[in-house]
Amino acid sequence: MILLAAAWIIPLLALGGFALDRVLTSAVTRNFDGQLDIALTAMIAAADIGPAGEVRFTRPLGDQRFFEPYSGLYWQVTATGQDDFRSRSLWDRSLKTAAGDCRAVCRSEDKRFKNEPLRVVEQDIALPGSTTRWHFQVAQSRSDLDLQVGALRRTLLWSLSALGLGLLALAALQSTYGLSPLRRVSRAIAAVRSGAATRVAGNFPREIEPMVAELNELLDYNEAQAEAARRHAGNLAHALKTPMSVLIGEAHANAADLAETVAGQTAIMRRHVDHHLARARASGRRTAAAARAEVWPSLEAIARTIERIHAGRGTVIDLAGARGLAFRGEKQDLEEMLGNLLDNAAIYGGGRVFVTVENVPGQVRITVEDDGTGIPAAERERLFERGARLDTAQPGTGLGLAIVRDVAEIYGGSVALGESEDLGGLAAVLTLPAAG
Repeated sequence: MILLAAAWIIPLLALGGFALDRVLTSAVTRNFDGQLDIALTAMIAAADIGPAGEVRFTRPLGDQRFFEPYSGLYWQVTATGQDDFRSRSLWDRSLKTAAGDCRAVCRSEDKRFKNEPLRVVEQDIALPGSTTRWHFQVAQSRSDLDLQVGALRRTLLWSLSALGLGLLALAALQSTYGLSPLRRVSRAIAAVRSGAATRVAGNFPREIEPMVAELNELLDYNEAQAEAARRHAGNLAHALKTPMSVLIGEAHANAADLAETVAGQTAIMRRHVDHHLARARASGRRTAAAARAEVWPSLEAIARTIERIHAGRGTVIDLAGARGLAFRGEKQDLEEMLGNLLDNAAIYGGGRVFVTVENVPGQVRITVEDDGTGIPAAERERLFERGARLDTAQPGTGLGLAIVRDVAEIYGGSVALGESEDLGGLAAVLTLPAAG
């Protein structure tokens, strides 16, 4: 940021300094020439013709330098056939006259004097009482002008240099002070990493607050993920503990039906492992890049499959609602949730299943209704517990609704059970985030 400021400030100051130099140098030069014009006008006004036809001054010129040899300020009057009339300051030198007509004021430079180049103003004048055209000249050493321009340029250089250094110092201070909140954020993150803090805390400028909020949300999310992983590991260990205890007891007892027990308990263990693996896969895909899955095609494919599986029951699945909605998540997870809901409706219903897809702001709502006997309100929440089944006569593991809820919550959605108003059975309402 400091280098960018320098790359911007220095060229601008250089350009501004060049422009100021041109303007001020031109002003000083005009003022210098203006003084010579005044002296030339005074000289012409004081000129008169003497008795012998020579030019003379009726009054002395005011500047004392005209009377001091080589003072740097000179005048001269010349004419064809007349002797040169020069100031005492010229001493043994003479001014070079400009070529051409100088009825108007002419300006030139006389560089014959190596150590004293002159700036000259001159004009041809016809004085009253004389037919001769007299050439009046006033000259001043250019070193005086150069000294004024040099002093001006030195002042300009130091002023712009001081301004540039001040601006660069201000840019450095602004960058250092402006970025200090980021250094505080860096130290806070280091404290979180070392375990000294759990959040990025402190008062930050308004421009930094959104980033700090995002960092804290990321920390909250990671902590929630870690807590969920610990909870899932504990749940899995608890779920496997009972089957393992049964197996160990049966093995020590040398039970006659050991093989059947092993098969049954390992099936239970496998279901629990599958359940937690499904959660892990869904969680992993959720934290990856955002995905998109069209709802209607998946719903149609699953409905056809469920109808074929339960063809002996005469199951009919009707679909209705919005066809162009998409779920913000993986297609595999969407089909796993829909498959469990439709399969439950086909198993526990009376053969009629009605599915409605609705567009809720920012969400997709999928309602699966069946014409079964329904479930009392007091028992509905218990169905989401792992292994919970109200009708043990029907085949199943009791994990379907638990998996649906777990996967839906991973994506920020939800699932709830209610009563079907149209079919009289159970209604499962799955709400998921919609893709744009």
